[in-house]
Amino acid sequence: MILIVDDDPSVSASLGLLLKQSGRPSNAVASPEEALDWLRRHECQLVLQDMNFSRRTSGEEGLALLRDIKALRPALPVVLITAWGSIALAVEGMKAGASDFVTKPWTNPQLLQTVETALGLAAAPPPDGPGPGREELDARYDFAGLIGQDPRLLKILDTVGRVAATDASVLIAGESGTGKELVAEALHRNSRRRKGPFVKVNLGGISATLFESEMFGHVRGAFTDARQDRKGRFEMADGGTIFLDEVGELDLSSQVKMLRVLQDRAYEVLGSSVPRTVDIRVVSATNRNLAERVAQGQFREDLLYRLNLIALHLPPLRERCDDIPVLATRFLNTLGAMYQREGLELEPAALRWLQGQPWPGNVRQLRQVVERAVLVSPRSRLEVEDLIATVPMEAAEHDRLPPVGSMTMDELERAMIVKSLKHHAGNVSRVAESLGLSRAALYRRFEKYEIKV
Repeated sequence: MILIVDDDPSVSASLGLLLKQSGRPSNAVASPEEALDWLRRHECQLVLQDMNFSRRTSGEEGLALLRDIKALRPALPVVLITAWGSIALAVEGMKAGASDFVTKPWTNPQLLQTVETALGLAAAPPPDGPGPGREELDARYDFAGLIGQDPRLLKILDTVGRVAATDASVLIAGESGTGKELVAEALHRNSRRRKGPFVKVNLGGISATLFESEMFGHVRGAFTDARQDRKGRFEMADGGTIFLDEVGELDLSSQVKMLRVLQDRAYEVLGSSVPRTVDIRVVSATNRNLAERVAQGQFREDLLYRLNLIALHLPPLRERCDDIPVLATRFLNTLGAMYQREGLELEPAALRWLQGQPWPGNVRQLRQVVERAVLVSPRSRLEVEDLIATVPMEAAEHDRLPPVGSMTMDELERAMIVKSLKHHAGNVSRVAESLGLSRAALYRRFEKYEIKV
C-alpha cells in the first residue's frame, strides 16, 4: 500500500489512478495529522508526500512531516513532491532522510519509475553481518572483469548486485584506474536493461559550447556547421543505461541542463522546440570529491543528490594489496594469449615486488606494467628485473623532487607548467586550477617561459 499525502484532491486522485493502473494500491489523506494517524494503524510500503499543506509555501510543514514519519517508521521510503523552483527544499528533504523527489508538473513514466526505484531499494536492504563471499556473488550475478577478494570490493559488488535490478541512479567515486567503468558495466549487465544500449560519455572531453549538441543532439541548420541531423547521447541510450564519466568536470551552465533532463527525463534537441522523453538509467563516475566542490560553489548540490541515490567508493589498489597477485596473474594470462606467449609466470619475488608498489595509477597502471614486461622480456618466468625495466622513469621516481641545486625555481616552475599542460591535454582552465593560478597569471608565465599552447 502506498500513502499519498496532499491537500489537493485533484492531485491525490490523479496519483491514485496512476498507481492503480500500474498495479499499486494506494490511500490518500489531506494533512500531516491524518498521515501520521493512518501510518500508526496500517502497513505501508511507501509515502508520496507534498511539501505544503496550507497557504504557506516554505515547505516547513513537509519537512516536519518527513521528520515525524522517519521517527515513526525509520525504514519507510518517502518520496517528496515539490515544484521545480523548490528543488533546494527537496534537497533539504533528502538530507532529512527522503528517498527521492519528483517535481511538479511530473510526467507519469518518470513518477512511476521513481516509485518503483524507491520500492526496489527498500526491498533490497544491506545484509546483516558479513556479506556473501566471492563464489556466492559470482553465482548470483555477472561480475566478469571485476577481479579480487578484498572485503571492501566484495561489499561493493554485493551492493551492485542488489541495486542493479532497480533504476536507482548510482555515483561511483574513486581514483583514476580503480575500475569505475567496469562497475558501471556490471550494473548494466545485471539490470533489466541489459539488452538495451550502454552509452559511455566522457564529460571531461566535452566543452560547454558543444554540450547541448553532444548530449541532446541537433537538427540540420541549428547552427552554422549543422549540415545534418545528429542524435544526442541521451537518445542513443534510450531504453538502456547512460554512463556519465568524469561528471565532476561539468561546468555550472552544463550542470543546469543536465539536472533538467535527469529530473524530468525530457529534453529538447538543439534547434527544435519539441520536447522528447527518454527512458534511461543513469550511472555516473568521478575521481573528484563532489561534496568539496559543492562547498566551493563549483558543483550544484541538487545535481549531486540527483546523481547519488546510491553512492559507491572504490578503494585504491594500494589498499587492496592481497588482490595484486590475482590481478597480475590474470593480466599475465590474458596478455600471454593475446601476444601468443603461452605459459608465462611471475616469480614469487616479482609478485611481492608488485605488492610493495604505491600504484598511483591503480589497476590500470598494474596492467600496463605487466603488459610492458610481456612485450619486452624474453623470459617465460618474469622476475623483478623484468618489471622494473618496464616502469617509466617518471613513474619509478613517483614524481620525486629533483636533487637540490639541479634546477632553479624558474626552471622548476616551467617544468611543472609543461607537465600540467600535457596532463590536462592543453586545457588552460584546468591547468590554471591545478596550479592554483588565474588564467591571466598562467598566460603571463606562458609568455615569461616562452611556452607555446
